[in-house]
Amino acid sequence: MGRKKRKEHPNGELRSDAREKARVERRWHILGDAKPPKAPAKNYSYIDELTRLQFELLKMQEWVRLEGLKVVVIFEGRDAAGKGGVIKRIAECLNPRSCRIVALATPTEREQGQWYFQRYVQHLPARGEIVLFDRSWYNRAGVEHVMGFCTEAEYREFLRACPLFEDMLVRSGIILIKYWFSVNDEEQERRFRDRMKNPIKRWKLSPMDIESRERWVEYSRAKDVMLKHTDRKRTPWFVVNADKKKKARLNCIAHLLRQVPYKDLRPVQIELPPRQPDNGYVRPKKSSQRWIAERY
Repeated sequence: MGRKKRKEHPNGELRSDAREKARVERRWHILGDAKPPKAPAKNYSYIDELTRLQFELLKMQEWVRLEGLKVVVIFEGRDAAGKGGVIKRIAECLNPRSCRIVALATPTEREQGQWYFQRYVQHLPARGEIVLFDRSWYNRAGVEHVMGFCTEAEYREFLRACPLFEDMLVRSGIILIKYWFSVNDEEQERRFRDRMKNPIKRWKLSPMDIESRERWVEYSRAKDVMLKHTDRKRTPWFVVNADKKKKARLNCIAHLLRQVPYKDLRPVQIELPPRQPDNGYVRPKKSSQRWIAERY
């Protein structure tokens, strides 16, 4: 007899993410200062590899802070390609004071009257910061062009100006890294249907996402034109095979670590100082404060 097929829970992916994070945090205490191997073993553990890479991300972030580097990472790709999952694994272990996720909403009426790149410039990093763009100024080369939200002249001007804009960023000292997440048709269809069935993930599906399925070829052409115009030697595009989510996460993080030159900074051992004595201080009664109900 074959193995009984496990029934999928509507919150299955949410539970899986929580279990993954718990397992990673347990490994943090075990691995300590361990360095990631140059190449993973054939029987590698996803959790162990993710943990090692996250330790390296911590070292990289500290190096960025100490050296005053400015890092911008752009994540683009098809809907349901797994960009959010990678961004989450990168950011969850880093200090949010110097690592920010930028995911801009639809431009306001005022922003529509600005220079196109203006709304993105204000989110660029200062010294010692890392900024992760969950979609970016490349909206104009994709959804805005395909859905008719910009004119043909605006689209052509973007293709001309974007390489110049990015060259200015690099010349200013910004380390610019661009990732395109590629997922095959069948896998994207499966993920779409999974989101439609799962009430926890249904918010990820917008009317724009639904319509994008009807314009698959148009989006493919737009992506090809975008890469042709903006894949430059100083500002290249790196394509991530995202058919397998976990492999895509590990491959992308490992590649990112190789793009930022950093030294092996080990965590500093900290000794806790003695706590200040009370010196007669008396705390107010708990009954004088508004405590929330303990329902759990």
